[in-house]
Amino acid sequence: MSRPLRGRTAIVTGGATGIGLGISRRLLADGAQVLIASLREPEAKQAVEELRRAGHDPAAFIGDLAQPGVAERLLQAAVGAFGGVDILVNNAGGGVIRPTLEHTEETLRATIDNNLWTTIRSTLAVLPHMAARGYGRIINIGAESVRNGLADHAVYNAAKGGVHALASGLAREFAGAGITVNTVAPSYVETPEIAAALRAGTVPDRLRYVLDQAVGLIPAGRPATVDDVAATVAFLARDDASFVTGQVISVNGGSSMG
Repeated sequence: MSRPLRGRTAIVTGGATGIGLGISRRLLADGAQVLIASLREPEAKQAVEELRRAGHDPAAFIGDLAQPGVAERLLQAAVGAFGGVDILVNNAGGGVIRPTLEHTEETLRATIDNNLWTTIRSTLAVLPHMAARGYGRIINIGAESVRNGLADHAVYNAAKGGVHALASGLAREFAGAGITVNTVAPSYVETPEIAAALRAGTVPDRLRYVLDQAVGLIPAGRPATVDDVAATVAFLARDDASFVTGQVISVNGGSSMG
């Protein structure tokens, strides 16, 4: 079995649930050592236990990466566990999806903090470390909704659009240091958590409407899976993806093209 990431080390922020857990699982399967960063300890503990049952041995870190100083502690934890960091997956996110004029000061700040500030702070923490080593793969999780204007996503898109723009600027600035910076932009991803809520009938009517709209935009006729996203991240994390940088790679079933 090919293990193209053998000997590489990775941080996956928001790595304990949903898309992040799928990315953590795939990077581990491809041979990387992985530190899962999570906001909540119970979720991190559950993820680590699940992955260990599958024969892996991830490390974990708990903290709010939107806050000053936390990302630096994350880097220290990864260096302490693995000796260095080769790959950073900026997956931590989550916003309040609602009509724009229904946002409050609290939901605005939460959406920007969870998506943009976590990415900025984590990236700034690891860049000097990667530059000193002459190698790095930074992979941001963006959003297809930035391109297609999905209903109720305007504020979320403001945050994710910043993530997209950050990657292109950094890619040019740090190309000479052996660091690639890319964004993976998924369409609606039916995570295990969303699938469970749909089965239980606990998804609010407005959100169900948005999800139906999202699927309606996809020619493939289905949402993305966690594995669809993880496969693209795993490719960008590889040594042989060294000539791919500054790109937004859509994992979207064709919902936007070109």
